[in-house]
Amino acid sequence: MHNKEQVSALQLSFMIMLFEIGSTPLFLLGAKAKQDSWLAMCTGSAAGLVLLMLLMWIQYRSRHNDLIGMLALHFGKIAGSALGGMYSLYFAYQSMRNVRDLGELTALTMLPNSPMSVTMLIFVGTALYAIWKGTEVVFRLPEVLLPVVLSFYAVLVLLLGIMGSLDFNHLAPVFENGFKPIADAALPDIVSFPFGQMIVFLMLWSLWDKPGVPVKSTVTAYLLISIFLIFMNALNIAVLGPSIAGTSQLPFLKTVRTLSSLKFIERLDILVTIQLFIGLLIKMMLFYFCSVKALTGLTGKSAKWWVFPVGAVIYGASFLERDYTQHIAIGLGPSLKIDPVFQVAIPLLLAVSILLRSWFARSSS
Repeated sequence: MHNKEQVSALQLSFMIMLFEIGSTPLFLLGAKAKQDSWLAMCTGSAAGLVLLMLLMWIQYRSRHNDLIGMLALHFGKIAGSALGGMYSLYFAYQSMRNVRDLGELTALTMLPNSPMSVTMLIFVGTALYAIWKGTEVVFRLPEVLLPVVLSFYAVLVLLLGIMGSLDFNHLAPVFENGFKPIADAALPDIVSFPFGQMIVFLMLWSLWDKPGVPVKSTVTAYLLISIFLIFMNALNIAVLGPSIAGTSQLPFLKTVRTLSSLKFIERLDILVTIQLFIGLLIKMMLFYFCSVKALTGLTGKSAKWWVFPVGAVIYGASFLERDYTQHIAIGLGPSLKIDPVFQVAIPLLLAVSILLRSWFARSSS
């Protein structure tokens, strides 16, 4: 019989793409590199691909374990459980950030007079319901939503091209100040967000209906979505110019509002907002799901035991930041500085442990 806790390679691919989109088009990542920010995205994507290869190799060598099982196996029960608990908190924290993004975005664009506490509660409740229903429901959502999101983006890009809003001269001169500003903008910030967040799939690849990792579909999905995000970054600069795009709170919304001269369609920014809602909701839900899954692995209790407590913590923590300015400052500042510990340092330690165990096993035999 089909196991509800198993997912297909296609479902994993769609989840990767929608997860990576998330809120990424909302911001001009690598803005410090000015008109070369798209090259910073290329650099970050390339570094992220190297990290992805490391994560897939770790999963391949621990085919039947998720991240929590790997930590317990390689670092011992006490240290492994402590690290597993830290990862559960890390995933819950990342989910909280997306809940706050959803609340702020709703207040800025669609429902300025509605209390954020209510809108954020609705989003958390929606994710809670999907996670309560199980893995199958969580992974069916991207199959439905990804084609919708990409179709909407395609329509908007087509309209921008037809209206003559694109000026690719804004992307010149290329490498004006050499490669160093590009590398500084990409490392570690763009690697941490969004590409390094692929760490969550060490919690999910073990759900694949075959042992190991769906390498081909995972790498294909990663490359396609990286090209898309690089293009969207360049698009914002081509429409707004590096100065305006770099200082705008929500540059893609500003880009779409340049289409206001169209007489037959108005309020296209609502379309953008809906797309971002979908991406953020999926991202928030997946971090939430992984936090619950981590606690399930640590305690042995059913996932349904943890869905409500984790949801309550995520919802309550989303009010800790005073306002949107502080939220963005923390998210693009201190938050990005701790990400490499969870996204790079601990996976590297896992890889070293796998190699050492393999070497000692060969030596003893």
